[in-house]
Amino acid sequence: THTHTHTVAASCAKPASVVTLPVLPVVMMSVCLCLCPAVQSQNLVTDNVAVVEGEVAVISCRVKNNDDSVIQLLNPNRQTIYFRDVRPLKDARFQLVNFSDNELRVSLSNVTLSDEGRYVCQLYTDPPQEAYADITVLIPPGNPIIESREGQVIEGNETEMTCTAMGSKPAATIRWMKGDKELQGKSKVEEMYDTMFTVTSQLTFTVTKEDDGVPVVCIVDHPAVKDVQAQTYLVVHYKPEVKIVVEFPDGLPREGQNMELSCQAKGKPHPQQINWVKVDDDLPSHALITGPDLYIENLNKTYNGTYRCFAANSVGESYDDYILYVYDAPTTTPIPTTATTTTPTTTTISLPEATADSRAGEGAPRAVDHAVIGGVVAVVVFAMLCLLIILGRYFARHKGTYFTHEAKGADDAADADTAIINAEGGHNNSDEKKEYYI
Repeated sequence: THTHTHTVAASCAKPASVVTLPVLPVVMMSVCLCLCPAVQSQNLVTDNVAVVEGEVAVISCRVKNNDDSVIQLLNPNRQTIYFRDVRPLKDARFQLVNFSDNELRVSLSNVTLSDEGRYVCQLYTDPPQEAYADITVLIPPGNPIIESREGQVIEGNETEMTCTAMGSKPAATIRWMKGDKELQGKSKVEEMYDTMFTVTSQLTFTVTKEDDGVPVVCIVDHPAVKDVQAQTYLVVHYKPEVKIVVEFPDGLPREGQNMELSCQAKGKPHPQQINWVKVDDDLPSHALITGPDLYIENLNKTYNGTYRCFAANSVGESYDDYILYVYDAPTTTPIPTTATTTTPTTTTISLPEATADSRAGEGAPRAVDHAVIGGVVAVVVFAMLCLLIILGRYFARHKGTYFTHEAKGADDAADADTAIINAEGGHNNSDEKKEYYI
């Protein structure tokens, strides 16, 4: 056998290397190995674009390690928008922003919903490369609208509000705020034409009188807009709050003084009707009612009792009570003088004077006055009982049958005189013994 060489030139991007192989005697085999240096790949990249309707979208086709291959941009219908730096498509909204060996950047102004779709960046290599840029058109919702089931809410009742955000893409999200507190509503999404959406959120809660004048805000969240919101203010009606205030006297009410009570009432709507009564009795004949005020002249203890002020509005009626207790008129204590005449000593017990206001729950005399008086009476009664017991025991000891000592041995005497003389012990000293009954 003998060996000869077969040389083959491979078609590579750069000159090929020649390999010499032995030729076998029976079968002639030709093998071509294309040993080319490694070529850096050409990577074509682009980005998706989200743009608000009416604004400008920018599409960028970028190439790494470009070897002068051609770059072009196609629309979703695969029509050429730009071939290198030339625009075959007759749409003036497309403008060339930048063209180089590594980038083709094009802007699309006044974007509409019909411009949404997949755009193609194409690089003419073998085989061609493609990258895709999805343009998403965002449509912000219209101004949100708040509607309430009723304009005025009564304290303690439920109210219902709805907030609507119409014609957005994608669907918006609705949140609720009452004052500085976030509330949870129930949302419903309705799809319209051209993948547009309308969102309605419903909010239900129970109101209190503290909610009157508090803002309720509907906040719409959407990628196309920020801080879109609508708000309304709660109008809460509640029944009156009533409080009786003593205008005068400043201290305790005493006999002979004048008194004025003022009925202070507030509510929504404002109370239009205020009325004074005395519980379980008629008002004193000297009582004078002037608007919310009650005026009583020349107080005396027959005026004691509970005075009630009523206030009413369209929601309801409320009242407050004042318990009047009239104290004795103040007395002047005479100044003591020095006297030489000895007189029986008299002990004077001074009772503490009540200082409580005649408000409900405080109007009766203080319990300490009754306690002191009761204590003094109890001491006197106890002393009298002790005296009676001592006298009873003394009388019991000196009460009974009295016995005389008859003379013993008088049975045999002829007469009384002899019996006395003969009696044992005799009665010679009888004049010296006397008995007294006390």
